[in-house]
Amino acid sequence: MLGLESVVFAMAGNPQQGGAANPLVGFLPLILIFVIFYFLLIRPQQKRAKEHQKFLENLKRGDQVFTSGGLIGRVQNVDQDTVTLEVAPNVNVKVVKPYIAGPVTPQDKKK
Repeated sequence: MLGLESVVFAMAGNPQQGGAANPLVGFLPLILIFVIFYFLLIRPQQKRAKEHQKFLENLKRGDQVFTSGGLIGRVQNVDQDTVTLEVAPNVNVKVVKPYIAGPVTPQDKKK
């Protein structure tokens, strides 16, 4: 009958193999997960942020845009940090540039 010592010795592995396992093999799944997250989440988000920044830099008078708060208006004035939108006749609202979500497209007008 096997004693507890022989079971523990069998679970420990062969001491003749010499040395420990490669530490990189233990981190390989974590590295793989990070690479997958980079290509599926981080990289597309950075691309969208660059496109949004380019859109904000190219804003001009007459563009019809919508804000992250849900307002739709026509650009009347573009300053360094703010945009003045006309949301109704003779009703102007100043909005901080990063809160301009995007342009109003013909598809958005139908909804």
